[in-house]
Order: sequence, then C-alpha cells, then structure tokens
Amino acid sequence: MSNQVIAEIKRNHILNLLAEGKREDGRKVDEIREIKVTTNCIESADGSARVKLGKTEVIAGVKIIPGTPFGDTPNLGVLTTGAELIPMAHATFESGPPGENAIELARVVDRGIRESGMVDVEKLCVTPGEKVWMVFIDMYALDYDGNLFDAANLAAVCALKTAVVPAKQYDLGEDMPLPITCTPISVTEAKVGNQLIVDPNFDEETIASARMTVTTDDNGNFRAMQKGGKGSISRAELSTCLDRSVEIGKQIRKIIG
Repeated sequence: MSNQVIAEIKRNHILNLLAEGKREDGRKVDEIREIKVTTNCIESADGSARVKLGKTEVIAGVKIIPGTPFGDTPNLGVLTTGAELIPMAHATFESGPPGENAIELARVVDRGIRESGMVDVEKLCVTPGEKVWMVFIDMYALDYDGNLFDAANLAAVCALKTAVVPAKQYDLGEDMPLPITCTPISVTEAKVGNQLIVDPNFDEETIASARMTVTTDDNGNFRAMQKGGKGSISRAELSTCLDRSVEIGKQIRKIIG
C-alpha cells in the first residue's frame, strides 16, 4: 500500500473521529496533552527549562550578559529569542542555519514574551545609554509530535522564571532574579475539517488547513496572536480560540506554578 493511500486513510480516520467529537489519543477537542516541566537542567545557563507536551519536547536556555543598549532605547535591556529544529527531533528537520519554520517559531514565542512585558527591561538598565543586561533565549526542539509553538513558549517562559542575572560575575553588584512581571501562555489550535482542536499532535497538524496561536497574560488579556496555514478562520471560530486561550492559559499556569 502506498504512502499516499496510507495518508488518506489516516486523514479520513481523524476526520471521522472529529465528526463524533473524538480524537485518536482520547482527548476532547479542547483538551491539551500532559505537561511535564524540569527547570535548571542546563548547568552553564543562567536559567533553563525542559518541557514535554505529550511527546513533543523542547529545551530552553537563558544567557544574560552585559552589553550596549540600542540607540533608540538607551534605558532598556535587550531581549533576543532564537530557535533551532535539530534533525534528531524529527525526520523532516534538517541541519544548517535556522529555516523558515524555526524563524517563525522564535518570532511567535518572542512576540508573546515581549508584548506581555514578561521581562521588565527597564530594570535591566545598568548605565543609561552605556550598559544594559542582554537576555538571550535559545530554544531547541528535542522531539516533535506537533505543536512546537506551545511547547517552546512553556520552555522559554519557565526558563526565564528561573533565570538569575549574574551581576557578581561581571563586577556589577549582587546577583538578582530576572525581573518577571507575568507568565504569558500561548494556546495553539488547528482547524481540521470544520473542527477547531487544541494542542494538535503531528498527524492532526499535518492535515490542518489553518492554525491560530493566542497568547494571554495572567489577567487573561490578549497579548499576541499568530495565524498560520492557508485556510481561513471565521469570526466565530476566532472567538472560540480566544475564549479557550483564556481558560486553558489558567489551567497551564496552575500546572507550571
């Protein structure tokens, strides 16, 4: 039997289940997979976290060093986010410079963190116009079974929450926790057929026509949104995504603490 035929059988199986409000792994359409978080797992990093979302796994490390501020923001620290999809995580990932998918992943995670104001960058200023703390977030996909966006968001957020500014190392005073103001959580949904499903696995993601990622802060305020895929999402469907992102965001904050 050809791969194309197998793929079609798989697609029809998923669609038939969704028509009954079911999913292959037994979840409801608005249910996320199990979340496991391990923090301080990279000894050389200033903050780190390893997150498993079902079978999808991402590790994130935070490095903080002194540097020069941007000319138009002389009193603000610098925040930079990068992502790498390493080949061992999935057969579709290739070695080399970050590709389009890795760049999009980094931007979506970065936007949620930045627009929520999670890190108080004003408090990262050492000397206005001369020296600030620069925060680098590096994320690596270790295993991919769908929805890297939410797994990477969780890894980056948990890593930042554990991070310590190494001031002593650079003779710039006492070490201090990274100034954190909130916990931004992203919730991704995929449109498969006529159904919106939360936290899609790889098979569901593969046959999805559209994707929506919504990031909220602790108060349920919408901080960032990213639509992906060629398919459309109606206003009613967007409303569903927004409502679910608030409720599921609350659930996830309780899990990660």
